[in-house]
Amino acid sequence: MPGIAGLITKMPRERAEQQLLRMIGSLCHEPFYETGTWVDESLGVYVGWAVQRNSFSDGMPLCNEHKDVCLVFSGEEYPEPGTARRLQQSGHRLSAGGPSYLVHLYEEDSNFPGGLNGRFHGLLTDRTRETAMLFNDRYGMHRVYYHEAKEAFYFAAEAKAILAVCPELRSADARGLGELVSCGCVLENRTLFKGIYVLSPASAWIFRNRSVERKKTYFQPQEWENQELLEPESYYRELRDVFSRNLPRYFNGHQRIGMSLTGGLDTRMMMAWLKPSPGSLPCYSFGGKFRECQDVTVARRVAHACGQSHQVIPVGEEFLTRFPHYAERTAYLTDGCADVSRSPDLYVNEQAAKIAPVRMTGNYGGEVLRRVRAFKPEAPTPELFEAELLSQVRVAKQTYGGLAQGHPLSFAVFRQAPWHHYGLLALEQTQLSLRSPYLDNDLIRTIFRAPQSVLASNDISLRLIADGDTALRRIRTDRGTKFSRVHVQSGVRV
Repeated sequence: MPGIAGLITKMPRERAEQQLLRMIGSLCHEPFYETGTWVDESLGVYVGWAVQRNSFSDGMPLCNEHKDVCLVFSGEEYPEPGTARRLQQSGHRLSAGGPSYLVHLYEEDSNFPGGLNGRFHGLLTDRTRETAMLFNDRYGMHRVYYHEAKEAFYFAAEAKAILAVCPELRSADARGLGELVSCGCVLENRTLFKGIYVLSPASAWIFRNRSVERKKTYFQPQEWENQELLEPESYYRELRDVFSRNLPRYFNGHQRIGMSLTGGLDTRMMMAWLKPSPGSLPCYSFGGKFRECQDVTVARRVAHACGQSHQVIPVGEEFLTRFPHYAERTAYLTDGCADVSRSPDLYVNEQAAKIAPVRMTGNYGGEVLRRVRAFKPEAPTPELFEAELLSQVRVAKQTYGGLAQGHPLSFAVFRQAPWHHYGLLALEQTQLSLRSPYLDNDLIRTIFRAPQSVLASNDISLRLIADGDTALRRIRTDRGTKFSRVHVQSGVRV
């Protein structure tokens, strides 16, 4: 997955730069990637990046007017409208479009990156304060692996970049492996590799004198959990207003966007409120070899009802003849976080990138709006594993049980999303930029205020679709869900 990699160290520059180049080389998976490096020897910072050409974070590093603050940023950020204009009115010089505003937000916001909205990570240096800051998004979705060695702190978007310069770490972490077998993902901040960890969500670690000074967290889930719950009708109005207001942010930018349309609710909600002009948003769905599934049939009807083109990306002979290639690449690209069953996803995203370099999805909609629990521990066939690993599988079940306590939405967005969904996300983002409006900060903050009574059904999602586009309510979902008449004011089904 595109991202940053590097080290903060006291070792000689020549040696550090050699290690940096090996790390960045391990991240360059495709010919359409751009790479680069940036060094601040006075702070002991050696950082590089791999990025998809012309994507949001292409063009690093970002520096302020005095060149004393520099930022290497990866991922995407979806700012409030008028952010760039407000910074310009404060005297900052910005490039037209793109992410140049981010480094100036740091100068204006003492809680940076707490005000950012999106999936991202980055490294920021401040020569005036003589500090560096390594940070990620509040959900931990744009992963950062790290290893604390005696002579350097290593960080990278992929574990393989650290393994390239620290071969002694090429051994499995028993607990992480047990969690992968039991839960399908590694839990907490562990990885499959002994001595390599991942930054927790909302991390902003401060480095001074070439070592970690403070492991800071800029956001706590309790800030949203402790909000007062709303009454059902007030909640619906607030949710509708936030969703419709913020949705256009995710369709901004200079790159072409393709809509990964399904027959379900979440992409239809987006189509109902986006209201794209005819022919402006190419839509596609993933299909099989033998027959057309309901997901494709319904998605085509939705696309045509919205005046958009639609095509099917099939998984057929082309994929099957190259299955060994895709199976191996799937495991390698994701550092083992996605298994061979996900290899078709690598293929279809390669094809989707030919339509548009940005893929818009309804990912996480079910998890946040309807509290869908996507994974749980399972006992493997005992004969397949040694007793030592089976003991770690049992530990994984206990760990999961403890983590599942507490607010279910916090589990969904701060645990399930960055752990369980990471493997597929990392795989897909090797080929294109993936977007979804369902982890929008304002939206999630609002959903934390949902009364329990609205979470037991699809009614909220159905009503949002009906209020956004009455034509789309006439089309059943791929699962056969019918749209009952919904009273727009009261939300009572009749």
